[in-house]
Amino acid sequence: MSVDGKEKPPMQSHPWPSANCCTLLSTKLRDLPAVNKPSAPSPFASKYGPWGIVAGASEGLGAAFAAALAARGLNVLLLARRVDHLLRVADEVRKGTNIEVRTEAFDLARADLPDALDALTANLDIGLAVYNAAHAPVGEFVSRPVGDLPRVIDVNIRGPLVFARTLAPTMVARGRGGIVLMSSLAGYQGAPRIATYAASKAFNIVLGESLWAELKPHGVDVVVSTAGAIRTPGYAKAAGKDAPGTLDAKDVANQTLDALGKGPVVVPGAVNRIARFALGRLIPRRTAIGIFARSTKDLA
Repeated sequence: MSVDGKEKPPMQSHPWPSANCCTLLSTKLRDLPAVNKPSAPSPFASKYGPWGIVAGASEGLGAAFAAALAARGLNVLLLARRVDHLLRVADEVRKGTNIEVRTEAFDLARADLPDALDALTANLDIGLAVYNAAHAPVGEFVSRPVGDLPRVIDVNIRGPLVFARTLAPTMVARGRGGIVLMSSLAGYQGAPRIATYAASKAFNIVLGESLWAELKPHGVDVVVSTAGAIRTPGYAKAAGKDAPGTLDAKDVANQTLDALGKGPVVVPGAVNRIARFALGRLIPRRTAIGIFARSTKDLA
């Protein structure tokens, strides 16, 4: 057909590919290697990351905390005195993850603790600090070497005090973070044969509760974990058998971390929570001390 005597060009077909072409393209796309997009950080890592630090991480509960933090997406710095144990824990934590793990042979009773800890963490963005280290001399108070007792103060009292004071200011300035202090059910009343350990754990309960109130308005969560017996190499050596309410270390670590932001104190394990309620609310204090005396009399 012509228009004004000129031949109109033939109609062009729409340039969509044929069905066979679409099928071929789809097949080729399926054959392309998958592109792994970086996953968004978990809510836990966003709040408490990117780095966590665990003091007292060579075995048992400290190792469980390290694994739990890594599983929640945090890089971890592990501190302990025993290098060989520490390296084994680090190797286990690294398995199957992209988490960065650093270790440092570190004595938390050292005289220069404030400066050493500050230097060690200066270039790390620490969002969560776990103080798990403890010195627990067992035996009658009058039979313990006098030189051994000050280490309880250095590791169990001065240690967490300096640890929190060193790491909290950066968290406050950033407006987020968390601090975990490990205490014990022994810290709620007298505990014969572990008297100095129990007294130091009472200090940690009150310190943690106080810091919970002070730091919460700044976005920093503090929790004190008052654990009962935990299946660790140290407990197995001292006790020889499970006490009522004994928990695996990983359960204590996870229940403690789950409690961040929910209150100042957590008692892991239902049996231990019942025991804490009964010892603290239902029976006279002298009776509670007597019950603890029976539970500690066979510790070695």
